[in-house]
Amino acid sequence: MKLLVVKLVTLLSLVVAGDIVSYDGYKVYRLIVTTSAEIDLLSELRNDQRIDFWSRHRIPNVPVDAMVPPDAQTEFETLLKINAITYEVIINNFEETEIIGRSFERRNITLVTISSGGSNKPTIFADAGIHAREWIAPSMALYIINQLVENATNAHLYANVDWVLIPVANPDGYEFTHSNTRMWRKTRSTATICYGADPNRNFGYHWGESGSSTWQCDDIFAGRHAFSEVETQAIRNYLAIHSHHIKLYVAIHSHVNGTNYTVGNSAELLYTSAGCSDDYAKSVGIELSYTIELPGGGTSGFDLPPEDILSTVEETWEGFKAYHQYVENKFVNLTN
Repeated sequence: MKLLVVKLVTLLSLVVAGDIVSYDGYKVYRLIVTTSAEIDLLSELRNDQRIDFWSRHRIPNVPVDAMVPPDAQTEFETLLKINAITYEVIINNFEETEIIGRSFERRNITLVTISSGGSNKPTIFADAGIHAREWIAPSMALYIINQLVENATNAHLYANVDWVLIPVANPDGYEFTHSNTRMWRKTRSTATICYGADPNRNFGYHWGESGSSTWQCDDIFAGRHAFSEVETQAIRNYLAIHSHHIKLYVAIHSHVNGTNYTVGNSAELLYTSAGCSDDYAKSVGIELSYTIELPGGGTSGFDLPPEDILSTVEETWEGFKAYHQYVENKFVNLTN
């Protein structure tokens, strides 16, 4: 058995030399070890940097999660079977990323899918960073991704429900807030006088109506026409293909003051705003569609103090877990 372990470790070591550009095809295994001998066997594998053990337990019958690259999965599973170690694959593809379009300035519009495999499962979809200056929104999306793919205790959250997130839906504007104008809100497409349009007024549902502007220098300029911006086109095109299994759409924005959230129609609680992504999602058949306004920095406006970022995303993550529970209860047939 020692020989088989050495062979696997050697195989994994051979592929360390190449740079890993993605985790496509990586599987995450959940192992149940019952004896000290099995624990010792896994301890030998921990010496290889390519097997990423997410759990460090050395106690029998406590699950151990490990991520394994595609080239080593057959050997890894063979080793487990020979040693009668019980396992299950809890993530078939650790990280699926997709470029669904490019911004006006040719930056990638990246979409991340987190799934345990299968197709046409009920899906939670979220866009973030559609307004460039709302920096806490991309942080929230990244925290969701982090909790799903790096926290093994959350594996049940993508067992029956897929998650799809766009961390930065307006990458040109987001970059511009870092390099030039902190309070920039719009895209960076060119026009005759002023740059950009408000992408959250550019969607083709009641486009150009109340709460938007026809003046191109206005922060709520709706664009020359519905979907004039390539950034909104990318989301539209993705939804055209996948909306039939997206059950919940969340547009992540900021900011409102404080951490006591009010639930209701945004047109009544905030203001009317035609041409938004959440309304468009509802119009193409997504049953549940919401906007969440994260807290700002109080007197600092959109500049949430760094020390407040973690507490904000942590408390909002609890809300997303509630979203998941509702979607799973409503749309997943747990008897199958």
